[in-house]
Amino acid sequence: MKNTWLLVANGSEARLYETEFRPKTLTLIKEFSHPESRERNLELSSDKSGHYQGDVGTGASSQGSFSEPTDPKAYEMERFAAELVKTLDAGRNAHSYEHLVVASSPKFHGLLNKKMNGHISKLVDKHINKDFTALKEEELLARLH
Repeated sequence: MKNTWLLVANGSEARLYETEFRPKTLTLIKEFSHPESRERNLELSSDKSGHYQGDVGTGASSQGSFSEPTDPKAYEMERFAAELVKTLDAGRNAHSYEHLVVASSPKFHGLLNKKMNGHISKLVDKHINKDFTALKEEELLARLH
């Protein structure tokens, strides 16, 4: 039996389905939510940027603020992508699927691809760079075929 999993995702929510194309069916395996990816950067950061003031040695002083090395929102999206890939890898190790279809918003799709190991990447039959998370199951099936 050739099982196909379908991951429908964006940076803050995802649904994982098992699908059969004859007959066309979707069975929800798991829903994921990562509300931190929707937060504003100010709400994700624990502090304001630090400030510095220095003396260059010539009598002139310099001052400014440190910037965060990583955008907090991008960091949260990467964490969510890693969580999803971990679930996909666990399913692969358990032989729960043989094929994978990934439909996600373009930016998040890149993060998923970056996090996937070679074993998962080999199972991906189709990449769809669209955010289908708002679609109901019937609409999703219609769009996929």
